[in-house]
This record gives sequence, structure tokens and C-alpha cells, in this order.
Amino acid sequence: MSDEGFIAWCSPTLAGIKVANLFNCDSPSSSEITNDIRSYNRRLSSSGVVVIPVKQMNGKTLIYVYRPKLLRAYLAQESVRSILTDFGYDADDMNACILRMISRLNENEFPHEIGLFLGFPPEDVKGFIENKGRNYKVCGMWKVYGDVCKCSSLFDKYEMCTRTLLDQYRSGNTVERLTAVV
Repeated sequence: MSDEGFIAWCSPTLAGIKVANLFNCDSPSSSEITNDIRSYNRRLSSSGVVVIPVKQMNGKTLIYVYRPKLLRAYLAQESVRSILTDFGYDADDMNACILRMISRLNENEFPHEIGLFLGFPPEDVKGFIENKGRNYKVCGMWKVYGDVCKCSSLFDKYEMCTRTLLDQYRSGNTVERLTAVV
């Protein structure tokens, strides 16, 4: 996996303005992707970023990049805890929640509560689940069922962050230098 691709998919998390990102990457060999993940964890651990594989299939690996400090605070919100509990998560234990999310990803049905692990507004995650992905107000980086103005602003902020970090990377900055310490 290239640094440029990593930045393209994870800029808001690297900048510390988003809880997490999730992306698929080619993984022709499991040892190659394992080495890449270890390398990112070594390079970014002092900035508070964790990179883990959550699912592998058909030569691809689904990668979860998150900030434990931000995720823990987000998962502590009552509206988030309520949804997680409804889906059998131990909302008091972030690591147990991540393990359960990984387990659910590897089941036959996609776990739509995964939006919570990406920091999406809980009302949008709940709306998506209840409406089965229909009847949304706006579709951007996720389907919005709640505050359209707030989410549109976030979409713009995340896109600007990605453009900025990619420009800075292409100007010679490293992933480590572009990753905020939060």
C-alpha cells in the first residue's frame, strides 16, 4: 500500500478531525499487507493512530485506521452506546467493541452500525438502519438522515483536508509529518 493512497483514504483521521477511516486495499500476499500495517503502526503510534486489518477476501484487505482517544470519547456518547447495545456490543469496552465489529464484518450480513466506528452522527447511522438505506435527505460520504447543514459542512471539511494533505505529501512531506498528534 502506498503512502499516497493511505493519505488519500485517511487524511481526516491523520489530521485528527475524524475518529476513523475504513478502506480496501489490494493485498496480493498476507505477509506484504501485514508488513505494511506494522510499518504504519510503528510510524504513527506516537501520533495516536492505530491501523488494523478487519477483513480479508479475494486478494483485498479492509483496513481500519482509528484514533483510540477520539473513538473512546465518541463511543461514550449515550446515543452511540444505545445503538451499540442494541446490536450486542459491550459499550463500556472500546476494544471489545472493535472485536465485535470485526466479527460482524466477517459474518454474512454487513453490519450497518459500522458507521459508528467511523464517527458518523448517530442519528444518521440509526436512520440508515431503520430506513434500510432509503429515504435519506442527502448522500455524501454517508447517507444523512439528521442535520444536513452540519453534515455538508463536515463533507467539505474532510474533502479539503484530503486535498491539503495530498498536496503537502506531493510537495515532499512524509505521512509522519502530516499526522497530527492528538
